[in-house]
Amino acid sequence: MTFLELFGRLKSVVIGMIHVKALPGTPLGCMKMSQITEEACREAEIYRDAGIDGLIIENMHDIPYSFSVGPEVCACMTAVCSAVRGVCPSLPLGVQILSSANQQALAVALASGLDFIRAEGFIFSHVADEGFLNACAGDLLRYRKQIGAEHVQIFTDIKKKHSSHALTSDVSIEETARAAEFFLSDGLIITGTATGVQADPRELREVSQSVKIPVLIGSGVTYENIQHYIGSNGMIVGSHFKDGGRWANAVDPEKVKRFMGKIRELRN
Repeated sequence: MTFLELFGRLKSVVIGMIHVKALPGTPLGCMKMSQITEEACREAEIYRDAGIDGLIIENMHDIPYSFSVGPEVCACMTAVCSAVRGVCPSLPLGVQILSSANQQALAVALASGLDFIRAEGFIFSHVADEGFLNACAGDLLRYRKQIGAEHVQIFTDIKKKHSSHALTSDVSIEETARAAEFFLSDGLIITGTATGVQADPRELREVSQSVKIPVLIGSGVTYENIQHYIGSNGMIVGSHFKDGGRWANAVDPEKVKRFMGKIRELRN
């Protein structure tokens, strides 16, 4: 399935974020799974009713993140994702498991009937705030093949936020994009330097001109700056949809409706 087949359009797709509450076993975990699942489904219904184009389900509250993701995280995320799929049976859904648990995300997507994952560390090594992160494209795509999940698209961050890219400072973002395309990424994600920080519109133009695969914006899109990103294939919006514009807060239904109303106007 292509990006167009999945979302029904090739430009200005809006993907909302469901930041799953802290899971059992993580430092901030304090809720029962039934409560965590109920909250995720409530947010999914808000997004669905506002006319969102797709959703990503992410364990963002599991701070501090670790490269050692236990089986309980996969089990819990499968339960949450399956429940969200139940309330949004026809909406394109994806999952990201922090930190860089890309094979686990593929397994969860396959088990839950999801359509895509967001992957960190697909190409080139870099230093993330969790530690040193190596490229995973070769192993990840082989794993996708082995488990029969080739229908699950992989959208990959390049020059990832919350990271130092000094190791690859001599590799431009355009060269990075072309490398990800060569390594069979299904779509590229450009971000600012941190969650909620605006991506550089110039980088969007340069990367879009450098590759033939979809290019998405992964942070910092707001009602006020949509016009800078409307030409992208997709916009992943999280913080802006929350109370006070802070990712950890609850989704504000009116902000989602207002944003989607403006998107529909700009698309026409």
